[in-house]
Amino acid sequence: MPLLFEVLATETKPEVQAVLGHFVFVFIHPYREGNGRLARFILNLMLARCGWPWNIATIKSRKHCLDALEEASVRKNVKPFTKIINDLVAHQCLTSL
Repeated sequence: MPLLFEVLATETKPEVQAVLGHFVFVFIHPYREGNGRLARFILNLMLARCGWPWNIATIKSRKHCLDALEEASVRKNVKPFTKIINDLVAHQCLTSL
């Protein structure tokens, strides 16, 4: 948890805080049951704080999200996960107009 709070304290861009906060939480709290729900709640809280709409990750996108989180964990490449979150936020912004 100290790593999570350090990331949130040192990163100034809220959108980066949201993506990294989600990733770090999943990384340090690697439990199957309930982990994803809590991580998505944390992500949405951070996004809402920026004024962005709540995003909904569908069951169809689950494997894609898990693969991107695995890429970030194993290869230290957070770009695919960042793109997923960006696409979800952009989709929610368009559908809320």
